[in-house]
Amino acid sequence: MFLNFFKGLFSTDIGIDLGTANILIYVKGKGIVCSEPSVVANRADGTPFAFGAAAKMMLGKTPGEINAIRPLKDGVIAYFEETEEMIKYFIRRVHNKHSFVAPRIVISIPYGITKVEKKAVEDATIAAGARKVYLIDEPRAAAIGAGLAINEPRGCMIVDIGGGTTEVAILSLGGIVLANSIRYAGDKMDQHLIEYIRNEHNLLIGDRTAENIKINIGSAFPQEEEMEMDISGREIVSGLPRNVTIKSEKIRQALQPPITSIINIIKQTLEKTPPELSSDIAEDGIVIAGGGALLRDLDKRIEEETGLKVRVAKDPLTCVVKGTGIVLDSLDK
Repeated sequence: MFLNFFKGLFSTDIGIDLGTANILIYVKGKGIVCSEPSVVANRADGTPFAFGAAAKMMLGKTPGEINAIRPLKDGVIAYFEETEEMIKYFIRRVHNKHSFVAPRIVISIPYGITKVEKKAVEDATIAAGARKVYLIDEPRAAAIGAGLAINEPRGCMIVDIGGGTTEVAILSLGGIVLANSIRYAGDKMDQHLIEYIRNEHNLLIGDRTAENIKINIGSAFPQEEEMEMDISGREIVSGLPRNVTIKSEKIRQALQPPITSIINIIKQTLEKTPPELSSDIAEDGIVIAGGGALLRDLDKRIEEETGLKVRVAKDPLTCVVKGTGIVLDSLDK
């Protein structure tokens, strides 16, 4: 007890957006100091030796004695020890590599995960060196970070499209009135692109190539000027490297299943929203956040499907971690 108190004197409290695709860290008094891929590289004996961007560069390129993995899947911990080591690494990094630290941590979790999954996040964060852990639902953190007035007696709607999950929530008076979460988000978009390239071009590509396709020419709505992109992969039959040119129209078609799933969960949430809150949302519209919100014209597609105004949050990638930071600044209150 005294040791934790003593360590706390040398620690700065932090907020963490522990995402499937990225980990972002907010330090009290400094703001966002870290945004890195949620990737860990292990040696053959299981010892982690690289984290974040350095580890992501190794995905799909490692020799037999090295294994690069993403320790979170669909928003929850898939590899406990690697998650613990990753959190520990970033805690020490923001404290200038001092090991004698024990900060208080506000950490985001997907809405609707099980008690066991919540406990896993809490245990991993404590094991990584936190002296106290506060869990916050991702949609609540995203709404706070996006600047929505969630404490008012008025309904507001946030859609947070991350790497592993899409979180949809109606908030009022500081709480979540109604929420849904599906494991269809950025990663599923990448998987559909990998399948499309394999089926259409007999070409195998990796996750990083799929992500680049999505970022560069992916869209949710027809474009005034359609685009093309050259990609490389391994030809299925011959096993040799090959280049192909892909078109944005075809990529948009490949992305339809995950986009449709996201729109359906938005509609389902709206259908169950209490009438008084529905009228508020009809007036104020929907805010979308998370990396998936950056897909070209996704806001326009949701507008067309729901008939509501839709806007992309300012800097959607950082909404959740900004929300943890705002909560962090209010902990003593």
